[in-house]
Amino acid sequence: MDILALLLMGLVFVASLVIQGGLQATFARFSRVANSRGLTGAEVARAILDAHGLTHVRVEPVPGALTDHYDPHAKAVRLSEPNYASPSLAALAVAAHEVGHAVQDAHGYTWLRVRASLWPAASLGTNLGPILVVGGLMLGAIGLAKLGLYLYLAVALFQLVTLPVEFDASRRALEFLRRMGFLSREEMAPAQKVLTWAALTYVAALASSLATILYDASLLMGRREE
Repeated sequence: MDILALLLMGLVFVASLVIQGGLQATFARFSRVANSRGLTGAEVARAILDAHGLTHVRVEPVPGALTDHYDPHAKAVRLSEPNYASPSLAALAVAAHEVGHAVQDAHGYTWLRVRASLWPAASLGTNLGPILVVGGLMLGAIGLAKLGLYLYLAVALFQLVTLPVEFDASRRALEFLRRMGFLSREEMAPAQKVLTWAALTYVAALASSLATILYDASLLMGRREE
């Protein structure tokens, strides 16, 4: 069982690398292609927010690449500096996606609320889970290792709930871009590719967590049999 679980972890790791590479390549490709209307990510984000009555939600630049996110506490769509000022197809896709989260928040989207409620446990699991599992196994404290495994499960549950949140935000983004006429029919396909690769990274993260849980569970079972 340990060997099979380890093999699964290896396959998931390779798949994650492929997905990350696909995202980076796709994003880089369409970051060099400007939209036909010459609008920047910030301009499109502002326009979509205003169209949905979210004039109180700010659009702000943040340092880094692919650091784009929506902050529900500050009510701010934060776009990485390149996407904030860029008129690229990739920038518009990302900006619209983050606005999708703002619209979810405004409408009380169920899965977004569920994910927020799971965040404290998931954060604890991310920080303490590995330490408790490894420490428990090294010390022979099976109960401690099991606690770490349960915390890992909280992380996996958080990642599972994240999938509908991210898929829905991308669906909304494409609808915004199409319905409001920000992208032409030909430009929609590249935007969808960017968002599809981005969504796959969340699938890979969940698969990685599940593979880790399976491997750790097999180690615990082995220790209990000794």
